[in-house]
Amino acid sequence: MDAQAIIDQLVALVPGAELSPCPGADAAETPAFWVSAAHLVPICLALRDAPGLEFHAFSNVTAVDHHPRRTPRFDLVYHVVSPHRRARVRLKVQLGLDQPIATVTPVWAGAGWCEREVYDLFGIVFDGHEDLRRLMMTEDWEGHPLRKDYPVQVRKDAQTYMPLQVTAEEFRANMERDRYSRTRPK
Repeated sequence: MDAQAIIDQLVALVPGAELSPCPGADAAETPAFWVSAAHLVPICLALRDAPGLEFHAFSNVTAVDHHPRRTPRFDLVYHVVSPHRRARVRLKVQLGLDQPIATVTPVWAGAGWCEREVYDLFGIVFDGHEDLRRLMMTEDWEGHPLRKDYPVQVRKDAQTYMPLQVTAEEFRANMERDRYSRTRPK
């Protein structure tokens, strides 16, 4: 099923939805289409629940920052899978700076961690997310490091390290200790 066929089915299921196909190199394998932010959750529900679509598995969400080349600044890219049909689809949503978007965790609970990662690294807020806090950076970290305007000021020379040197006797003792710990009853 190509992107236009999926779009036609979704437009019938979600009145007023704004969808358009995304041209791309792998569009035949993974159909992709643009979704308006306002219709993201209803479109996701239709993708999950509609007979013939049944995209039950959430794979990933990520973001792309187009600063300063384009407004709106961000593209959110969702990847979902239909295990029954062995098909994938990609949904893309354009967002401006400081424009929140509804969470898709009510549709696919597995989206929670990925949305937290996007929030942490890009600063995109997911409205309705139950636990939207930093995932990779510390809580006191300032800014969002994958934004194009994030100030990178760290300058550090590459370091090389010498491998740990052990004697043959130390190596044998380590191996015996490891072997004993693996075979010991718990």
